[in-house]
Amino acid sequence: MTAATDRRPHSRGPLSPGRLADPAADRGRTAARPPRTGRILLHVFLIGTSLVWLAPLLYAFYTALRPYQDTAKHGYVSVGGHYGFANFTAAWTQADLPRYFWNSMIITVPALLITLALASMVAFVVARYDFRINVALLMIFTAGNLLPQQAIITPLYKLYQLIPLPEWLAASGKLDDSFIGLILIHVAFQTGFCAFVLSNYMRTIPAELGEAAVVDGASAWRQYWQIVLPLCRPVLAALATLEFTWIYNDFFWATVLMQTGDNRPITAALNNLTGEFFVNNNLISAAALIVAIPTLVVFFALQKQFVSGLTLGANK
Repeated sequence: MTAATDRRPHSRGPLSPGRLADPAADRGRTAARPPRTGRILLHVFLIGTSLVWLAPLLYAFYTALRPYQDTAKHGYVSVGGHYGFANFTAAWTQADLPRYFWNSMIITVPALLITLALASMVAFVVARYDFRINVALLMIFTAGNLLPQQAIITPLYKLYQLIPLPEWLAASGKLDDSFIGLILIHVAFQTGFCAFVLSNYMRTIPAELGEAAVVDGASAWRQYWQIVLPLCRPVLAALATLEFTWIYNDFFWATVLMQTGDNRPITAALNNLTGEFFVNNNLISAAALIVAIPTLVVFFALQKQFVSGLTLGANK
């Protein structure tokens, strides 16, 4: 049998001597493979973007390693001199960072848990039940994120001064200058975004699960707590990472609604390192890097869930 009359399909393995090549298949594989030049340019762009984002962090770390005398003599953009971790030790003790870390945890953890709890309940009702104000309810919760926080500072500040609280809940006796006041403002501004994200994810959960639970006699609370909420762990982890970072890094409300310096969170406490006539930027850089550690710990602890939560639906 000659090669012209051999109609058997060729195998997809490597060509052996004497085996005929398939030009169409080769062209298809070549077209599917991205050009080498484009791939190199893509990697160069990604590396350059990463360096741009890391440049401020690396510069802050480099500044924190140098004493103030060296930077004052040679300038901040200079090489040489002494290097060490003395600024980190001084920032930890002079700024009393452990106490302010505790203040931040008192504010961040309850605000995070309350926000996710309320947002998941709102999202469950909006996503699993159909009624006339379904979309309007979700829009109301989401619209709060579109309002600039600075626009309501004056009426909110007056309102906080008029609302009394028991002394066991707030030492100031008012909603102003209290931990509960900061917790409530964060919950109010962050619930809308979380409800929007969770409702979109809950709509992807098959409705048959809820229908089967209803047939088995499960109440709405049991459907929410035992069926829907466990399936939302990836998106809850992603939201927890984002919300922890946003609430922990808040500086605006921490300085406006908290007048007592000892009760302020860690971000506002960095002001304690600035003097009236002198600012040690080396010391502030070291303190800022220490303050950023909890957000990095949370991100790396929830990295797997965070990435899976961001890519939900990508392969649908």
